[in-house]
Amino acid sequence: MNKTFLIIKREFLVRVKKKSFIVMTLLAPILMASLIIVPVLISDTDQQKRLIGVFETNTNFSQELEDSENIHFTIFDETEMNSFINNPELSDYYALLKIEDESYTIFSNQQISLNLRKAIEKQLEQISERNKLKHAGIDIKIIQDAKTKITINTKIITSDGDTTSSSTEASIGIGFITGILIYMFIFMYGTMVMRGVIEEKTNRIVEIIISSVKPFQLMIGKILGVALVGLTQFILWVCLTILISSIAETMFVSSEEISNSINSADQSLIFNEINKLTGGIDLLLIFFSFLFYFLFGYLMYSALFAAVGSAVDAEADTQQFMLPITIPLIFSFILIQPIMDNPDGVLAFWMSIIPLTSPIIMMARLPFGVESWELILSMLLLIIGFIFTTFIAGKIYRTGILMYGKKISYRELWKWLTYKD
Repeated sequence: MNKTFLIIKREFLVRVKKKSFIVMTLLAPILMASLIIVPVLISDTDQQKRLIGVFETNTNFSQELEDSENIHFTIFDETEMNSFINNPELSDYYALLKIEDESYTIFSNQQISLNLRKAIEKQLEQISERNKLKHAGIDIKIIQDAKTKITINTKIITSDGDTTSSSTEASIGIGFITGILIYMFIFMYGTMVMRGVIEEKTNRIVEIIISSVKPFQLMIGKILGVALVGLTQFILWVCLTILISSIAETMFVSSEEISNSINSADQSLIFNEINKLTGGIDLLLIFFSFLFYFLFGYLMYSALFAAVGSAVDAEADTQQFMLPITIPLIFSFILIQPIMDNPDGVLAFWMSIIPLTSPIIMMARLPFGVESWELILSMLLLIIGFIFTTFIAGKIYRTGILMYGKKISYRELWKWLTYKD
């Protein structure tokens, strides 16, 4: 046990000290935060006041164009229009809108923003629509009064008989994100184990290690060491993301909004919004379930990845053995959306119970509500699956780790599995 601990410690420290680990640990939360912050910043810069000159012939659109918070229209005569077209850089106006009968053109000395163009197009479409209705003798007010917007509020009835707000969109988002993360982590850290085994085997380092450690201890130590690396990186990502979110809140949200949020909800504005969006979803259950399925899903698959690494002499030879292992993962990934469309269906149930697919599919189902017995059964079967795959992988590992120069087939693997101890 002490030797296994030493292997775990070595695998953990070697990988944690690598520059790639440090860079990815720091860079990933920044990239994730930028996906939220950058669009906000871009939209803010796009919301500056735009002065638009309007010149028209044979129409009266300019009389009906309405200023908005960010767009201000001014009627141009022909002289002002020509002056702008000839020297747009000398004008205070951002663009010129020219309307001739059914033709609409915007002149500017720079590429106009898409949001601005869409906003002007929408106003012109509405004006044109109203004019056509008037000519047809239809009362516009009746049509406007008939327009109705309906919003359906969803409530979840708890086991205590209480009701809480819920959001299907939030459930879909959480299920999709957690499922994708499990898929990525299993692949990323599983292949890390496989490459480590191949590297030690090709460098003949493993021959020295095996002289003092049993092959099974070496395999378990390597798997658990990389697992600790993954958990460490994930926890750091969570902490750094929360820190970056807090900093972003102080930088981009006004102090008055933060103060109002804290006074009303005794928490930050960001977490207040998260609570509103995820009402009715047990985030604590999802977090701990994510850790469980990430850990045991990784342990199960990494044992198989380690077995593949021990059976070959180069990474190029792993393809024939990787396909059967990765098919359940890829299949689960493809079916995330259909499963979330019917989270209580027969397919969703069995795929969340079978160990090879449960890490991804159960995480996709959890935000929609899963019976306790289903979750417990899924977790128990995943633990059993991990023990079984580790037993199988150990048999392959102890034989293949010291075998060189031989092209391994499935028949050969079966012989290794049936060797008696």
